[in-house]
Amino acid sequence: MRLVSLDVDIAAPRDMTRRHSTVATFTLAAVLFAGPLSAQEQLPIRNCTWCHGSSAQGFANAPRIAGQTRQYLEMSLQSFKNHARDNPYSKQYMWGATANLDAEMAHGFAAYFSELPAEPANDGDAALEDQGKAIYSEGLPDENVVSCIVCHGPKAQGYERIPRLGGMGYAYLKRRLEQWGEGYHAAAEPMPRIARNLTTNEINALASYLSFIK
Repeated sequence: MRLVSLDVDIAAPRDMTRRHSTVATFTLAAVLFAGPLSAQEQLPIRNCTWCHGSSAQGFANAPRIAGQTRQYLEMSLQSFKNHARDNPYSKQYMWGATANLDAEMAHGFAAYFSELPAEPANDGDAALEDQGKAIYSEGLPDENVVSCIVCHGPKAQGYERIPRLGGMGYAYLKRRLEQWGEGYHAAAEPMPRIARNLTTNEINALASYLSFIK
């Protein structure tokens, strides 16, 4: 609830009890009717946008978080705080950023950024787009790699704790797939196994295709 500062002029200053009662009544009314604070007023959103961009569309090493699923964002923030996300950039930036984060703040950040419009990065290798689309849609049966569409959806939109991949930056997606294969951030199966079974060219193709999805 929102607290609004009011300048109350009481005609009878001698009656301090009445004055305090009136001020309390006006303050309570302000709390009840002024409405909730905006996300920018409640949370230090700027702390996030310094690295993830003013519209949260990300940069090469900082992922696009606009339009990401709320549950995944919230889970990720908790994973940074408890150091489950242990790759070098997580340690360097996000461990400190989430050190004092409580559950309510994590929920608020996740809700705010999940509502922002997602825009595709469009920064992959266009020559690899068709190959990446085939991997995403059909998987690689000979390499025991299941179709990505099964979990992440036809438009790579994700669902709850399964992240949105569509439109994410090529460099970020490529590095995340490589890191799972290297043993960082032991995500739930099947991601570590899938990443280990992908060749460098297949990772490049998949990351390229995903970067173009709107």
